[in-house]
Amino acid sequence: MDCPLVGAGDIGCRKRGYNVEETPVLIAGGGPVGMTLALNLARYGVRSLLVERNPTTTRHPKMDLTNGRSMELFHRLGIDEKLRDAGVPRENAFDILWVTNMVGHDLHRFHYPSATEKTQIIRAENDGSHGAQAPLRVSQIEIEPVLKRAIDENPLIDVRFGHRFEAFVENGPDGVIAQIADSETDEISEVRCRFLAGCDGGGSRVRRRLAIELEGEENVAGAYMVHFRTDDRDLLQRWGPIFHLQNGAGTIIAQNDRDIYTLQAWLLPGMNPDEMTPEGVLEGWVGTHFDYEILQANPWFAHFVVAERYREKSALLAGDAAHQYIPTGGYGMNSGIADAAALSWVLAARVQGWGGDGLLDAYDAERRNTAWWHLEASRRHMGVRIQIGELYASAGDLLDEGIAGETRRRELADKIATLGNAENESWGVEFGYRYDQSPVIKHEPDAPAVDPLIYRGNTWPGARLPHVFLADGESIHDKLGLFFTLVALDDTDTSALEGAAVDIGVPVDVLRLRRPDLKTIYERNLILVRPDQHVAWRGDQLPDDCQALLKLVTGCTLPSQAG
Repeated sequence: MDCPLVGAGDIGCRKRGYNVEETPVLIAGGGPVGMTLALNLARYGVRSLLVERNPTTTRHPKMDLTNGRSMELFHRLGIDEKLRDAGVPRENAFDILWVTNMVGHDLHRFHYPSATEKTQIIRAENDGSHGAQAPLRVSQIEIEPVLKRAIDENPLIDVRFGHRFEAFVENGPDGVIAQIADSETDEISEVRCRFLAGCDGGGSRVRRRLAIELEGEENVAGAYMVHFRTDDRDLLQRWGPIFHLQNGAGTIIAQNDRDIYTLQAWLLPGMNPDEMTPEGVLEGWVGTHFDYEILQANPWFAHFVVAERYREKSALLAGDAAHQYIPTGGYGMNSGIADAAALSWVLAARVQGWGGDGLLDAYDAERRNTAWWHLEASRRHMGVRIQIGELYASAGDLLDEGIAGETRRRELADKIATLGNAENESWGVEFGYRYDQSPVIKHEPDAPAVDPLIYRGNTWPGARLPHVFLADGESIHDKLGLFFTLVALDDTDTSALEGAAVDIGVPVDVLRLRRPDLKTIYERNLILVRPDQHVAWRGDQLPDDCQALLKLVTGCTLPSQAG
């Protein structure tokens, strides 16, 4: 047997009779996105090999909020409660407090309910306007070990931390052949895979090997991060356990509401991080010396960029490899978790043979446009931060204990309240994004605009299926099948679509609710829901050609061929 890598640049088989490992999906990158992708693939019965260059999960506090949509997706994987156990206590609120500094004055508080309170609200207001899950306050440092234990325990996932992705070549219609290397010994292995998923972060080697450029703006903002431990609750919790303590110069994030905090101090024009020390940055922001231990500290720079494409033949991108934003709004990792959910069912459909190549193009169209939606939201939130920073800078002496200082603080607080906190209230951005550009959705004309702030549950094609609890107390999301589900609110005859699904081998379950009263929320009697909980088609009666519809939504025909 001839080696398929001979003459393929820096990849080549060592000898005739070589041994190349095989896996349906090779995942480069073992961060939250890569691990979530592997777990989703396993849920669909698809094996994967995951490689991560680092020997352990991260020790960097890269994010602090897992939003409600991500928690819905983690719930499907059966790990949502384990993640909640790793996060802050469920009864702790999500409050954002603007202050002068830690020894000065509080100015304005934006209150947000705890996970426990939010869960009660979701149950009480069972009208499709909420997510199925409350958000979670948790550091990525705590998330990754939970995901790592889950992938280690899953027999369908071959986990290789301490191994890095090196390079790959196309292997015709059969996918790619990749090189992976032991990070310690540099020993090279070769892997034949049907698909390669680049989940390997902002400096993605997969993306660079594909010569895919990033579009947008780089280095739009910088911060000096100081991750620290302190037992001085009289100082750090003088206003109670607060999620974010903010002023015009940055934010202190309470990572566990106990003793671990992260300061993100903005790098303003004229500041040289090489001349700064973690101690100076931290004590300068807090306003006093106190007892603490520096765990990590470094400057970093943020970008507003999206990959020009997410697909190149059998290789696809997800997470930070595909998009990077300033973390205002928390859309980075959370967008990546949705990428993983979207990519997993598409790859499963291709590996199992019931989905067409059009699904891969659809993944690119759907998730890349959503990345720009999230990027623009992050940009708007950053604009408000900049405005507030300017207000602080022009407010005068905010620590003055006299009447003049009190007046300045009150005026600044009023201005902050007027500007609002869309950064933590953009429910339309979080739950309402819709795949209007998708080639595998049966679209309807005159799509309504999506409000970035207010989530209005609807079943417009491409939208996430609104959530309700049914009469038995179960979530409608929990009753959806593994792949496609036809939700029927009444007794409409669905046999034509069921028969078409059997004839062409598309996995479709029928969820018959016999709840015509739910039409005020779901708008049609019949809703065809994809594996990622997004609506593929809706109607009050089945279409005349059910096979054509199923071929469209599984990427087997172009929209123009589906009628």
